[in-house]
Amino acid sequence: MLRRDFTFGLAATTLLARAARAAGEPVQGKDYTVLTSPAPVTAAAGKIEVIEFFGYWCPHCRALEPHLEPWLKKLPADVVFRRVPVAWQRAQEPYQRLYYALEALGVPQEVHGKVFEALHAQGLRLDTDAGLATFAAANSLDKAKLADAMKSFGVAAKLRAADQLWKAYGIEGVPTLAVNGRYLTSPALAGSDDRALEVAEALVRKVRAKQ
Repeated sequence: MLRRDFTFGLAATTLLARAARAAGEPVQGKDYTVLTSPAPVTAAAGKIEVIEFFGYWCPHCRALEPHLEPWLKKLPADVVFRRVPVAWQRAQEPYQRLYYALEALGVPQEVHGKVFEALHAQGLRLDTDAGLATFAAANSLDKAKLADAMKSFGVAAKLRAADQLWKAYGIEGVPTLAVNGRYLTSPALAGSDDRALEVAEALVRKVRAKQ
């Protein structure tokens, strides 16, 4: 290929990418990435799985939460959403356990958001017995049942599965949204919390079109 032809082609590609972004269409490598090897998907046939990889300890995950909650209420019937807590180090593991313990106890979804507030706004240490007891009392939870759930074999098994999954996806930062074992986007990649959710919606449509 001649150098001038290459330059023209590169310019055209750049213009197309800019036009796509201006039209709201996500651009691979800019707004999202594609996994080289698809990761496991647990959603039933005909369903599209969206996963939020997050950590209660992460301030960026807390920032996403007010945007994510109303978005979840508008998800189409064929989309299955779930959260997977991530721990890069042992000190973050109690927050993984807390998420799955609350899930096992069947607490209302709004308690999930209250964990972020307790940790980041109130400065409550939820990796200590005293902090958990304070949180449980404030949210009408049985502190003994919460403590037992966090130590249970069921929660331990979910921690192992969560660690295997985020490693399979190659997650390097949170929050990250994964779509159907194939695509990844995030506020850091897409540029903002709202944009990341828009990109996730577009990726869901992409998956749906291929099914």
